[in-house]
Amino acid sequence: MRATTLRRTAAVAATATSLAMLLTACGGDANDGKPKGENDASASAAAKPDVKALSAAELEKLIVEQADLKGYRVEKAKPADVLNAGDVGADKPACEPLAEAMSSVAPGDAGVSTHRKAAEAKKGTGASAEDIMGALATPVTTVTLGSYNGQGAEKAFASLKTAGTDCASGFTIMASGVKTKVSKVTPETVTAGEEALAWTVASDMEGQPFVTKLVVFRKGNTLASLFTLSFGGEVKALPKAVIDAQAAKLR
Repeated sequence: MRATTLRRTAAVAATATSLAMLLTACGGDANDGKPKGENDASASAAAKPDVKALSAAELEKLIVEQADLKGYRVEKAKPADVLNAGDVGADKPACEPLAEAMSSVAPGDAGVSTHRKAAEAKKGTGASAEDIMGALATPVTTVTLGSYNGQGAEKAFASLKTAGTDCASGFTIMASGVKTKVSKVTPETVTAGEEALAWTVASDMEGQPFVTKLVVFRKGNTLASLFTLSFGGEVKALPKAVIDAQAAKLR
C-alpha cells in the first residue's frame, strides 16, 4: 500500500477493532471506590504537581529505533502518515481515546509526540517498513510516544481504560473523513511500564473483517501507544519484541 492508503489505513485502524497498530492490556484494581487510574493520577499530581512535558528532542531519544530491534525494519513515520487530534473522532465521545490511539495520535492533551513504524524483516531484506507491509502483509506496528504536562499522561491512560470497557461492543471511528466500524474490543494481558492496557480490536475494512492489536502503557509522564495491523487481515499476537524494546527505552 502506498502513502495515501497507509494514511487512510491509520485512520481506519482507529475504528477497525482489529486494526490496532498498537496493542493494549487490561489491569488494575479499584481503590477507595475509584478506578485505579484515577487514584494513580491523583497520587501523581500530589507528588509532582509541576511535571513538564519533555521537549521534542528529549522525546526523540526515548522512542524505539533501528538499533533497538534486531530483525525489524524501523523507520520514522512520514508527515503524510501522521494525523492530528482534530482529524480523529468517534460516534461515542467515550471512545475517542481509543480512536486516537488506533490512529497513531497521542491520546488526550499531549504536549509533544513522535512516531515510528516497525515491521519484522527477513535477514538481508533491504525493503522499507512501508514496502514490507504492502507487499508481504507482514504485521506492522506504529509506535507513538506522547509526553504530557502535570497528570496528563495518567488522565489519558485512565480515559483509555474507561473506553476499553464502555466501547467493548463497538463504535465508529471518523478519521480524515473516513468512517470505520469497530465491532468488538476485547481486552488482552500485557506488562510494560508502570501501568499497561492491551486489546484485540475487530473491525470492518471495506466489507472485510479486520483484526488488529492495540497496546498502551505509561511510564511517568510519557504514554506509549502501539498499534499493530496486517494487510493480510488479522494480527494474531501482540508485538512483544516491539513492546519490550520500547519499554526498555523508557526505564
